[in-house]
Amino acid sequence: MSETGSGNAGGGLFNRLRRGLARTSGGITEGLATLVAGRKRLDDDLMEEMETRLLGADVGVEATQRLLDGLSQRLGRGELRDAEAVMDALRTEITDLLRPVAQPLAVETAAPPFVILTVGVNGAGKTTTIGKLAARLQAEGRSVMLAAGDTFRAAAVEQLQRWGERLGVPVIAQPTGADAASVIYDAHQAARARGIDVLIADTAGRLHTQSNLMEELRKIRRVLGRQDPGAPHETLLVLDGCNGQNALAQAEKFRDMVEVTGVAVTKLDGTAKGGVVLALAERLAIPLRFVGVGEGVDDLRPFDAESFAEALTTE
Repeated sequence: MSETGSGNAGGGLFNRLRRGLARTSGGITEGLATLVAGRKRLDDDLMEEMETRLLGADVGVEATQRLLDGLSQRLGRGELRDAEAVMDALRTEITDLLRPVAQPLAVETAAPPFVILTVGVNGAGKTTTIGKLAARLQAEGRSVMLAAGDTFRAAAVEQLQRWGERLGVPVIAQPTGADAASVIYDAHQAARARGIDVLIADTAGRLHTQSNLMEELRKIRRVLGRQDPGAPHETLLVLDGCNGQNALAQAEKFRDMVEVTGVAVTKLDGTAKGGVVLALAERLAIPLRFVGVGEGVDDLRPFDAESFAEALTTE
């Protein structure tokens, strides 16, 4: 495991996830030993109970079926003889489901800046995620610039500027109502001129059903592409983990409209809906780059399949 509880008691990814996903994991695992106790064999009734619990944790129909199929095969081979064996098997099945999408962000380009375009709906934590990501990249020794492409809300620009001041990174902004593509165009030119390694561009939080705003995202991509055919190098979709299946619907729409290349799931420190990460992995197979597990600047962590699976299956 990477970034697990090997560090201090509060700082490891596993410890943060376990606390944040306590309600989700409790819904899946609570009372499992009681369910298993007294059974002469683990039969279809247990599988039905597991299905109910997984669906209640927002794991989704497709991912739930995949997990149950795996457990059923193990049951048929006589591997699931007690509660511990069931949980070990479930943990393994979840890890196998998540491992293919646990792909860290690779910041590589022959001609800097590496451009990260962030997208998502209002309230998902997009601007905060940008700030935390900038801090992570700085800690890796990279220079960073921010582009205040959410020109609809003055508060969004101010929030990004506060992050810039806090981290000591430049922020390119224009007055409220300015053309977002123009802001990001200017930022790209400035980043290239200054030899900046990474440009992170904010965009207006928008509902995935707003086709005019989705078209604005396409315009931003076209403008960037004219300056650098490879840009944006990453289109990072920020999803609120509390939104459950709504987050899945958002991800599907953004993927179809703007070619999402990575996902960050926020607010996993306070959600009962952490199972949606499994639904995202099964249905969309978009790389899961980061999870947000707290309010601190260092609480945006690279997604780790083993840590997540263990947190989901630990009582």
